[in-house]
Amino acid sequence: MNSERPSSYRWTICALLFVATTINYIDRQVLGILAPTLQRTLNWSEADYGDIVSWFSFAYAFGFLVAGRLIDWIGVRRGLATAVVAWSAAAIGHAFARTVAGFSLARAFLGASESAIFPGSIKAVAEWFPQRERALATGIFNAGTNTGAILTPLLVPWIALTWGWQWAFVATGGLGLLWLLFWIPLYREVSVETNAAAGAKVLWTRLFGHRQTWAFIVGKLMADPVWWFYLYWVPKFLDAKYGVKLGQLAAPIIVVYLIADVGSVGGGWLSSALIKRGWSVNRARKTTMLAMALLIVPTTLASRAPTMWTAVLIVGVAAAAHQAWSANVYTLASDMFPNSAVGSVVGIGAFAGAMGGVVFQRVTGNWTGSSSERQ
Repeated sequence: MNSERPSSYRWTICALLFVATTINYIDRQVLGILAPTLQRTLNWSEADYGDIVSWFSFAYAFGFLVAGRLIDWIGVRRGLATAVVAWSAAAIGHAFARTVAGFSLARAFLGASESAIFPGSIKAVAEWFPQRERALATGIFNAGTNTGAILTPLLVPWIALTWGWQWAFVATGGLGLLWLLFWIPLYREVSVETNAAAGAKVLWTRLFGHRQTWAFIVGKLMADPVWWFYLYWVPKFLDAKYGVKLGQLAAPIIVVYLIADVGSVGGGWLSSALIKRGWSVNRARKTTMLAMALLIVPTTLASRAPTMWTAVLIVGVAAAAHQAWSANVYTLASDMFPNSAVGSVVGIGAFAGAMGGVVFQRVTGNWTGSSSERQ
């Protein structure tokens, strides 16, 4: 990072990325909050719902391959601005859907456009933050995923119960357009000439010849489907297991994602603190990730929890561990590759993770549907 850049400006960038990530997750979470209501209103089966959400993951996956490379090419400022306009339009488009096919199409467009958020954000962090601060900065903006999940159950049920479910999509979809009023005048692009860490342009296909790329791919493939499960199926789990309806979802969902927020920032802070204590970057990142992976194991007990709040606590700790793990695995991309290739590498790895989500959502939808029929 160029030493002449204002020392506080990088945190302005981090704040903008945090807000963008929050909006990104609000827009994708609306369907999960409204799922029980929409299933009853539009007569969806469990398999229908699984197919709808899998279309988001499918388009999101392939969108990553394009978005990562595009952002490396045109830069973070224009790349994220274009993506936000597109995903805001797609989010609003849900309000006009009435069929499974219509919602599937809206989810596909939303997924394709929202895929730019992580390649763009990780690239911005790599450009503006020194290595010892990157995991912390990533943990902070990544906490927007949980903040979005906290705000959604507060906003969406109230909007839906007051004006109808269609307005929930319209109102939340408009938030991204407001964010652009700050992003466009405030974000300054980093030129390759002043960015010492940029490195030479890397041919996209050659990235697959590096074992570091495959390490990142495997990490995302194994972990991302777990997060999709939390995002889309926790409201349905609470509805089915404990009878938690739309108007009662806010409290348990908020608790889960508040705990996850602590994990996201804490996980980034932990590896950054270890590096400042003299640990190597490799050792600090991997030690933190191992500890977080072990914390996720007790999630298997959630379905046997005697009370709703016990289940919420178990899921919350697992979500926190996942977010702490993610803050570090995302940072690995900027640790291992020059800035000119960071967007592309993140896009490739995130593609693998999202494709894992496609399979997981379809299997989960079909399995829960079959279980319901047997009962």
